[in-house]
Amino acid sequence: MRIRDALPAWLLIGGLLGSPVLSAADRSLSVGDLQREWAHAKYLLPQEKRGAALEQLAAAARAAGEADPGRAEPLIWEAIILSTQAGEEGGLGALGLVKQARDRLLEAEKLDPEALNGSVYTSLGSLYYQVPGWPIGFGDDDKAEAYLKKALALNPDGIDPNYFYADYLLDEGQAEEAIRYFEQALKAAPRPGREIADRGRQGEIQAGLLKARKEAGGGSGF
Repeated sequence: MRIRDALPAWLLIGGLLGSPVLSAADRSLSVGDLQREWAHAKYLLPQEKRGAALEQLAAAARAAGEADPGRAEPLIWEAIILSTQAGEEGGLGALGLVKQARDRLLEAEKLDPEALNGSVYTSLGSLYYQVPGWPIGFGDDDKAEAYLKKALALNPDGIDPNYFYADYLLDEGQAEEAIRYFEQALKAAPRPGREIADRGRQGEIQAGLLKARKEAGGGSGF
C-alpha cells in the first residue's frame, strides 16, 4: 500500500524466517535477520497482523542500531520497516513514521551512502514521491527523482532501484519510460537468502508493468 493512499482523504486535502515476528524485539537481530523478518511480515503475514509485527520489528532494528552506532545498515533497515509500517497503518501516525524513516536514512547517508548497494538513496527516493508534499508532509518529486537516479547509478541492475524508479515514473504519468525500468527490474538476479522478498517484489513489478502498459495504450501486454 502506498503511504499516501494509507492517509485519510481529509488529511491529504487539508523472527528469523518462520519464527514469530512478534518476538523479534526480544532478540538481538543481525541485518540479515531484519531483512528476512521484514519480508515475512510484509509478504506472508495476514494484513491484520502486519502493523503490530512491523512495530515490534522496528523496535528490534532500533536496538540493533543502538548496539552498533557506527553502521549504516541497521538504520537503513529501521527506515524501511518504519516506511512499511506507515503504509500498513495509515492515519495521522503514518506521517510521524515516515518522518522517522527519513531521519534514519539521512543519518545512514552520513555514515555510508553506498551501504546495501545504495539502499539509502532508493529508500529516500521512494519516500519523497510517496509522501504528500507541503503543507502536509515533506514529499518532493524533484528530490525523489534525484535520489532514485543516485540509487540506479550505484546499482543499475538491482531489482529495487529499477522497480522504484519505474513506479515513480508511472506516478508521474511517464508510462512508456516506466515500462523500460519495470522490465529491467524483472531481469534482476536473484538475491540469495532473500527469496521471499524477491517473489513479493516480482509480483509488485508485474502489477506495475501491467498498469504501465495499459496507460501507455498497449493493453495488457500479455
